[in-house]
Amino acid sequence: MQQNRRNRRHTMRPILRAFAALLTAAVTAASAQTDFPNKPLRMVVTFPPGGSADAVVRMLVPRLNEKLGQQVVVDNRPGAGGNIGLAIVAKAPPDGYTLGVGAAGALSANSSLYAQMPFDPVKDFKPVSMLAAIPFVLIGHPTLAAKTQRELVALAKAQPGKLSIAHGGNGTAMHLSAALFAQMADVKLVEVPYKGSGPAALDVLAGNVPLAVVDLPSALQHIKAGKLLAFAVTSPQRLPQLPDVPTASEAGLSGYDSTGWFGVVAPAGTPPAIIARLNAEITAALNDEQIKTSMRNLGVEPAPSRPEAFEAYIAAETQKWSRVIRQANIKLE
Repeated sequence: MQQNRRNRRHTMRPILRAFAALLTAAVTAASAQTDFPNKPLRMVVTFPPGGSADAVVRMLVPRLNEKLGQQVVVDNRPGAGGNIGLAIVAKAPPDGYTLGVGAAGALSANSSLYAQMPFDPVKDFKPVSMLAAIPFVLIGHPTLAAKTQRELVALAKAQPGKLSIAHGGNGTAMHLSAALFAQMADVKLVEVPYKGSGPAALDVLAGNVPLAVVDLPSALQHIKAGKLLAFAVTSPQRLPQLPDVPTASEAGLSGYDSTGWFGVVAPAGTPPAIIARLNAEITAALNDEQIKTSMRNLGVEPAPSRPEAFEAYIAAETQKWSRVIRQANIKLE
């Protein structure tokens, strides 16, 4: 009998030690989440310094530093349509201290554009919040025979393959916006890629190319001065900066919606409590009136969202652009 009791005690010791280890790990993890953050955070921005996404993040950083009680360090890692920066985030520990700012390309379209990806946009990230939406505008040179979007579509159908349309670079949201426009209007346009929205707008202004899809800051002043035509904006709603310019949907392409966007993601496996804390502070910063005004002056619209809503939006955008890219046969190396 005594021997049996000794045997049972001997058998139970490894089980008790394993249970104690699990309990300790759980308590440690809970404690880490409770006092998060207790060291600086790294925000990997997949755009170069000076762009709109970088500018928005730097607007938010002072507010986040104050509310989180720790410094948020911006780390610009542009390249490969955002893939380089987000690959770093995908490999980071899922503890909330490394975050990524990615756009529609890396988080939704690139998986259809690139034969190989350094991460899985669905499996490797946990969405935290969208930051901003970026509407585009379809512009033309004032000498163009068409003055409205309907007239432009009619002109393009009468001259298939003759009209050129510039955009901000292969694989960019502006490129995909132009491709979606051609598909929905059932017209054939010659796409001309540029290294950014600004150069594309300037070449339309110079009369070197008749059409372009560009971001708002690149064209707004020229549109207001009458030096560029604005056929439509690509967003679902009209823009306060161009209240008289219709949406592409209103102007004849019912259901057209192509809005650029970028937001914050964390590595998959980041605890929900940490995601919720980050979301709350980012949302509060984006709802600050001064920050909202500054963002709109940049031509971007604040777009805070709940993590689950951002996740659903990414899934919908991925499916949408996959169809457009496949139909347009767009591929990047």
